[in-house]
Amino acid sequence: MVIDFHTHIFPKAIRENREAYFSSEPAFKLLYSLPGSKLVGAQEIVAAMDRQGVDKSVIFGFPWKHSQTFIKHNDYVLEAVARYPKRLIGLCCLDPFSRDAVTEVLRCLEGGLSGIGELAFYQSGIDDSTLDKLAPLMQICRDKDLPVLIHTNEPVGHTYPGKTPHTLKQIYDLIKKFPENAIVLAHWGGGIFFFALLKKEVKESLGNVYFDTAASPFLYAPEIYRYAKDIVGLDKILFGSDFPLINPARYFQELDMSGLSKTEIESICGLNAAQLFKL
Repeated sequence: MVIDFHTHIFPKAIRENREAYFSSEPAFKLLYSLPGSKLVGAQEIVAAMDRQGVDKSVIFGFPWKHSQTFIKHNDYVLEAVARYPKRLIGLCCLDPFSRDAVTEVLRCLEGGLSGIGELAFYQSGIDDSTLDKLAPLMQICRDKDLPVLIHTNEPVGHTYPGKTPHTLKQIYDLIKKFPENAIVLAHWGGGIFFFALLKKEVKESLGNVYFDTAASPFLYAPEIYRYAKDIVGLDKILFGSDFPLINPARYFQELDMSGLSKTEIESICGLNAAQLFKL
């Protein structure tokens, strides 16, 4: 089974009129005002899955600032999961700073979504106030034994739209504050897993942390799969494409070049996610 843990879908109203949201949603403008930035719907992602050999995809929206927008977007994710229950797994996405965050998470999880994500703080760091706002949402997922997917990125190297100003320490503070949550750090956790080589504390702190591979072909050499396996364990790596940014096929090519065995690749490409979702 191949499970793509990191994909984005948007309802038709947003796909066909994205410019209407730019003035009130600066983070959305930052990511999706560039020429060539793609927005797809549920039908398009399922068709792409059929073409590229993906059995299931984890879908989610965008962390809109305005609650009426993230509610409508989550409605679309709920509808997509109901339409393709054997193909799509949905996460609830929102702005944790919204006063409607807790009620929206409860609504979405009771409606059939399978966790929270991708939470992203594109214009700020993951500071103490962010951790405070995350706390009730993390509690809900901890009680329900559901994962939380959080956007992270490497703090050095080239800049690009969506590269946030948070630090490795902030990512680590997040992990330390919520040690009992199943946390998935997008984009290889910004490379924080490398610090599991330290002799004290870090490896134990990463006990409930997973790392998805979203955007890996743009960021890391294929050897990262082998290094991550050796440092944090094969079971902590989740294939995520960031579709439609990158097609899954490109990851499959890199995995073939990574030096991992077929069995190890199968674990990354689906078995680990299946276990996390208890499929």
